[in-house]
Amino acid sequence: MATLSIEQLDVTKLTTTDVAELAIRLEKDDYVNAFEGLSDWHLLRKIAFQRPEMVEPYLYLLDMEAYDEA
Repeated sequence: MATLSIEQLDVTKLTTTDVAELAIRLEKDDYVNAFEGLSDWHLLRKIAFQRPEMVEPYLYLLDMEAYDEA
């Protein structure tokens, strides 16, 4: 998957292979700097909101918890 900014990426064109590669990078956590990892995390989060079925196997990487703001 080519490196694009999150704003430029069309999530609807991603394949399950693209998402799996993203998850593997996040699992390895072997980035040159923290910003690259954060960018991948935000991308996975964007995919989760727009196409939740694609990231279902990788939700543990997002560490998202339901909470009540009331």
